[in-house]
Amino acid sequence: MGSKEFLDICREKVAGYFNSNKDKTDRAEGLSKDDVFVVWYCKTLQNHKALLSTPVSDGMYYELTYNGNKNELYMDAYKKWENVKFDL
Repeated sequence: MGSKEFLDICREKVAGYFNSNKDKTDRAEGLSKDDVFVVWYCKTLQNHKALLSTPVSDGMYYELTYNGNKNELYMDAYKKWENVKFDL
C-alpha cells in the first residue's frame, strides 16, 4: 500500500468514525474525508502510522496504524483532557 492510499483510507475512517460518534454539541453536519487533516505520518518498511485530527474543537485526535504483514488497519481515538505546563 502506498502513502497516498493509506492516508486517503485514514481520512475516510476518521470521518466515518466521527459521523457515527459525534456529540450533539459538535457540528450539526457530518465531516467528509476532506475535512480530516494529517498531523503526522511515518512509513517504515511495509507499515504505516498517522496521527489525524478534524477542525471540530472537541479535543479528539486519531492514531491509525497499518500492519503490512497482516494487512490490518487499527485506529485509536484519543481525547485531550488538558494541557499541563511543567517548569524544568
